[in-house]
Amino acid sequence: MHTVVVGTSGTTPEDVIAVARGNARVQLSEEALDALARARGIVDALAAKPEPVYGVSTGFGALASRHISPELRAQLQRNIVRSHAAGLGPRVEREVVRALMFLRLKTVASGHTGVRPSVAQTMADVLNAGITPVVHEYGSLGCSGDLAPLSHCALTLMGEGDAEGPDGTVRPAGELLAEAGIEPVVLREKEGLALLNGTDGMLGMLLMALADLHRLYTSADITAALTLEALLGTEKVLAPELHAIRPHPGQGASASNMAAVLKGSGLTGHYQEESAPRVQDAYSVRCAPQVAGAGRDTLAHAALVASRELASAVDNPVVLPDGRVESNGNFHGAPVAYVLDFLAIAAADLGSIAERRTDRLLDKNRSHGLPPFLAEDAGVDSGLMIAQYTQAALVSEMKRLAVPASADSIPSSAMQEDHVSMGWSAARKLRTAVDNLSRVIAIELYAATRAIELRHGLTAAPASLAAIEAARAAGIGGPGPDRFLAPDLAAADAFVRSGALVAAVEAVTGPLA
Repeated sequence: MHTVVVGTSGTTPEDVIAVARGNARVQLSEEALDALARARGIVDALAAKPEPVYGVSTGFGALASRHISPELRAQLQRNIVRSHAAGLGPRVEREVVRALMFLRLKTVASGHTGVRPSVAQTMADVLNAGITPVVHEYGSLGCSGDLAPLSHCALTLMGEGDAEGPDGTVRPAGELLAEAGIEPVVLREKEGLALLNGTDGMLGMLLMALADLHRLYTSADITAALTLEALLGTEKVLAPELHAIRPHPGQGASASNMAAVLKGSGLTGHYQEESAPRVQDAYSVRCAPQVAGAGRDTLAHAALVASRELASAVDNPVVLPDGRVESNGNFHGAPVAYVLDFLAIAAADLGSIAERRTDRLLDKNRSHGLPPFLAEDAGVDSGLMIAQYTQAALVSEMKRLAVPASADSIPSSAMQEDHVSMGWSAARKLRTAVDNLSRVIAIELYAATRAIELRHGLTAAPASLAAIEAARAAGIGGPGPDRFLAPDLAAADAFVRSGALVAAVEAVTGPLA
């Protein structure tokens, strides 16, 4: 099994996804263990002094003015975990919990938090044992980090609360730790706070969304090309010299992808051969590279923000190399929250333009010779009429999800935490938006491949034919009389979501952007 080594200098998106989704094992480097020990020595020295230090010998948040005596400090650290593990609602997905646990371990291992090496090792052991704390949907305001979600994870390290075992069964965490031979941690000064104070949940969800969206943007370029082909449109608008004079990188990449898919097509270029020739294709077809390209550039910006956050040590207070322990505001989730919201906007617009192309394929007045709703016997058959309803419902929800969470703020902690990021909420709605986008693209794929097969006497591009062949092999039905449609649409969604569409096309075109 793949092993991810955690050092002091951050990690990579690939490592996060390997741990979150691929169950990769986690190992602390000697460098990280040394850094942990050095930082802990500084915290221990401060704990022995009479002067109050936030998180070491004081209360938290609005209660930071109280000095905590040494005999109460272990109780203080236990109490912050127990009291902050206050989430409610449905369980958060296993991959999200694993991502936030791993990212918290990454920050702990940086040597800026003052956590003992043994605590960090226990965090790695829990991940490696396949034990996943039960984390709930609601509880994070995205400031002071993802407090409630991380608290539920810290509770598991203490052997308290519930967790999911490697067999998928939810049981008391203490039982699961015992079966795995893991000793529950007894937290000392600053450690409870250090386990809770980070942007790890929202960052983990951002990284997974970026990976999913990269695949979906490539998939959308493919389905846009298939629709252009099915509508007998022109590929001339994809010429590189047209995109060179508006040099947005994403636009050029999307146009290049579409052109690669359409290479050798016998369907394109017929737009001026009708009784009422088209001078231009509709915007949803002609402007596909501009819209998808803008989204690609948004992905690039979000990836840059994610890379900076991955290189960060988010905690409060932090242990600095010169031995100072200083309070700060680096836990504020604004940088991550903004790009999570930005991605939801881009995803909604990509879904919107894909739905417009699908509707055009189904409308006999705009489809340039295709049967109404791509039906076998229109009137007797309804064809894909209601598939477009489903797509429209998905897009409508995506538009609602595009309303930014980060524009909101609700003061908390007796006005000490009087401005929050809502980054966790931005991440949660983005996950729904990404799921919906996959379904929207799948429905365009379903309609476009059927439409191409209804263009009798004309031969599609080799890449298009490869996509159709792979789709049919995956159980996605082609033209014919009405049938139970939901299984076909589910198969199309799985085909897009798995990357099989991209793989089928790239077998002909070579790598796409």
